[in-house]
Amino acid sequence: MDKPTFVISPKEAESAANQLGVSVLQLLPSLVNPAKSFARPPISKFHVGAVGLGSSGRIFLGVNVEFPGLPLHHSIHAEQFLVTNLTLNDERHLRHFAVSAAPCGHCRQFLQEIRDASEIRLVITDPNAAAADPDADSDGFLRLGSILPHRFGPEDLLDRDFPLILERHDNNLAISDLDPISNGNAAELKRTALAAANRSYAPYSLCPSGVALVDCDGKVYRGWYMESAAYNPSLGPVQAALVDYIANGGGGGYERIVGAVLVEKEDAVVRQEHTARLLLQMISPKCDFIVYNCH
Repeated sequence: MDKPTFVISPKEAESAANQLGVSVLQLLPSLVNPAKSFARPPISKFHVGAVGLGSSGRIFLGVNVEFPGLPLHHSIHAEQFLVTNLTLNDERHLRHFAVSAAPCGHCRQFLQEIRDASEIRLVITDPNAAAADPDADSDGFLRLGSILPHRFGPEDLLDRDFPLILERHDNNLAISDLDPISNGNAAELKRTALAAANRSYAPYSLCPSGVALVDCDGKVYRGWYMESAAYNPSLGPVQAALVDYIANGGGGGYERIVGAVLVEKEDAVVRQEHTARLLLQMISPKCDFIVYNCH
């Protein structure tokens, strides 16, 4: 496959499953190894692939991504990539996924931001990790709650009806000098970053933010900050935008990113500007980076 495919349509998923004589659910483990080939782990050399099935019938891929020269916490875990891929494509539910290695504690915690996370069923394709798991069903899947039994999550901090990470909401942010009819890349990036900030999931800090990237072909990518109740597994807006870039940019190098806009609140107690600038300077030193404050 020349161009990586990170979203598989319901029709394509059904066709692939029929060719193998299995259900779409049973197809997920067979897609994990192909997904691993799209990973970008130049530090660990440890490729991870995650493949999830949405309620729409679409299949989504996630991979791990690492950045040389930066602290390891800048990395994107495969399960974080998967969840970001779901949000970028307006997928509201994740109930099943397959992953090449047992999710680390970081990812088990990040997944808690999904509604009814403990009921998500997963299968680990690594035979050593998955062998003889007493909690697994006959099809090899096990409940996420069985590998994080005493969980801390949004239900400990938020109202029950608060929209969680895959659920649509609007932060109602605005930029005072945004011209809705202005043209050009700069204006488009600004509007895209603001729209991303309005999709940001930041219920704990109340500091939403969004990023828009543009490559040398003029194609725009976006991502938004997503928090975890445990704080540290939160995913920054640049990392989320890079998920969009990797999934939809044809697998190009980061040096193709030539412009970036970050939108965040001026008085935010959690600010993304300095971390975002550092990450972008390391992966694409010639990238122009502009910050706009919203309210």
